Amino acid sequence: METKHTFCRVCHASCPMEVDIVDNKVIAVRGVMDDPLFEGYTCIKGRQIPDQMADPGRIRQTLRRRPDGTFEAASSSDAMDEIAEQLRRIIDEHGPRAVASYTGTGGYQNSVAVPAARAFHQGLDSVSFYTSVTIDQPAKGLAMLRMGGWEAGYHSFTSADVHMAIGYNSMVSSYAPLGGLQGTNPFVVMRRRKAEGMKLIVVDPRRTELASFADIHLQIRPGQDTTLLAGMIRIVLDEGLQDHEFCERWVDQVAELEAAVDGFTLDMVAERCQLDPDDIVAATRMFADGPRGTAGTGTGPNMAAHSSLTEHMTTVLNTILGRVNREGDLMENGLLLYPEAPHRAQATAPRNPNNGPPARIRDLRGYRGEMPAATLAEEILTPGDGRIRALIVSGGNPVVAFPDHELTMEAMEDLELLVVVDYRMTATAEFADYVIAPTLPLERADVPHLMDRWFREPYTNYTEAVVERDGDVLNEWEVFWELASRLGSELPLPGGSPDMTVRPDTDEIIDRSYHGSRMPLDEVRAHLRQTHPDQRLEVQPAEDGASAKFTVAPDDFVAELAVVLAEGSDSFAGTDVSAYPFRLVSRRLKHVLNSTGTELPKLARKGTTNPAYMHPDDVAAYDLVAGDIIQISSPKAKLLGVVEPADDVKPGVISMAHSWGGTSLTDEKVREIGSPTSRLVSTDVGSDPITGMVVSSAIPVAVTKANID
Repeated sequence: METKHTFCRVCHASCPMEVDIVDNKVIAVRGVMDDPLFEGYTCIKGRQIPDQMADPGRIRQTLRRRPDGTFEAASSSDAMDEIAEQLRRIIDEHGPRAVASYTGTGGYQNSVAVPAARAFHQGLDSVSFYTSVTIDQPAKGLAMLRMGGWEAGYHSFTSADVHMAIGYNSMVSSYAPLGGLQGTNPFVVMRRRKAEGMKLIVVDPRRTELASFADIHLQIRPGQDTTLLAGMIRIVLDEGLQDHEFCERWVDQVAELEAAVDGFTLDMVAERCQLDPDDIVAATRMFADGPRGTAGTGTGPNMAAHSSLTEHMTTVLNTILGRVNREGDLMENGLLLYPEAPHRAQATAPRNPNNGPPARIRDLRGYRGEMPAATLAEEILTPGDGRIRALIVSGGNPVVAFPDHELTMEAMEDLELLVVVDYRMTATAEFADYVIAPTLPLERADVPHLMDRWFREPYTNYTEAVVERDGDVLNEWEVFWELASRLGSELPLPGGSPDMTVRPDTDEIIDRSYHGSRMPLDEVRAHLRQTHPDQRLEVQPAEDGASAKFTVAPDDFVAELAVVLAEGSDSFAGTDVSAYPFRLVSRRLKHVLNSTGTELPKLARKGTTNPAYMHPDDVAAYDLVAGDIIQISSPKAKLLGVVEPADDVKPGVISMAHSWGGTSLTDEKVREIGSPTSRLVSTDVGSDPITGMVVSSAIPVAVTKANID
């Protein structure tokens, strides 16, 4: 046996691991106890890597669809030849925009999958590049562009006196917005911060693991986050709690903001949010007292109605309280894998981020270098110039993740070519013409590219492949390189395109993807699992004459806020939903990441469905018991769910995980594979006016007992 060091890539947390290997077989994994950041932390999902590597159901070679609809094995080389030939035909007939790709959450766990896919599109001159970022949290990157940003960023969790977590649970998801509790040993870090006196406010319709640490838990009615934030901002302004000096120097439109939130009285906000008004005031004052700390949102409010407005209001609250890094402050993160950028104590001018190519759907545009995934199914189905005819899916499962389950399946069937890169036969892979077997994480080199922006200290790690590849498998970047080389194209990565005649190695692609990084990649590889206090960035003074200001009350957001004020609690996308008394909210489950994990035996024992968690009083009121099957109906569609009483769920709420189920519209296997909550929503009702994201949480639903076993 030999033991090697690596880091986990089941999710983006990048927990360091020791791996025991015998004859190229992974027999055990565990956390690295002396790691300075993680201190031995791992989660239940990462600890099942040995089962994942040995899984007999893993796809280890390319599968090609036969004319009769079944699959046969093919070499990856032959498949690349055939796929490239079809792509060439489609480009010649329809133009390069007809070739699309979608990189899902699984693809993001590979540090070069997204750069390679993006470069593939640039080489082809195709704008049809999509990722999972625009499925659930597109507002994150847009809010501070639309209202202006702060070069030196906002306060960190490490130095916070108070934090407000709105609809996220990093104890399970290993995720937090910037300024929140990240997935690097979160339980221990939270206990330490609480012992140091940090106050925590959690806004969530569930009493989550994170909420169990809260000084104040606002168990809000789902979908009312914007209302609550508007009410809190009004309290701040009415009581003069804002940072007056900061606002005078850096914030514009404060008077307009005050007028916009005037109608959000405490009594109205409390009634609509189903909260005690005294708790709202106490939470607002606790947060405003600070003096350091931010509020941040997660997938709950980010997938609900008015998501861009909610994100905007959260940023406004942080901004008027002056929760930004000032001259001389040391920033928490080193941003070591990314190029140097200025970090001055000054605002950046607002700009419209929706400046990408026009979509053909709902007058939307691309943003931040990609197209909105909420339009992808319609881009496939809508005739005309630019119609998507080929789709490459990398590490994603659109059939159960995309809004409007039925429409998405119709789109998958309509494609002339569907290529899915995945290690298991997902609901999406069932529609594929080719399923390409990918490397699993321990078979490839990587850097922790996502967490490099979120580590609570400057920290470096790198892993080489710690086992040899099992089967005829390709790294995601190799798929795009092989196709580009056959199409006579290039992969114009930040460090330039590699040689397209001789396949490079993964380290070269990493170097080209993170070209110009603050710390050279050779140094990163030489400093494994190390923190670098000397690499903390010091905030520099503002430029002479810096004049940019935050615009906290832009016209379109003020208009949308007026819509929220007029809606009432029983309105959804302008329609009366009083016949749908429950609100279905998205959640995470500890033992899976979206739709992956239940194929492994130890995780399957934790559950193979996405239960419909309900408050025990609601369960009793509908004459239900644990394990009963219920029909959950929205104005759009219906699905089946398995009842699970949970006293941590607010009455009137159903809490279910996203991205479950399969291709059936009647959920016969709900106990074995769950059901897709995406079926309950529609691409033409309740989409965000800024990002096009379709509302996929806080969905109005009704419940009846299903008369099936």
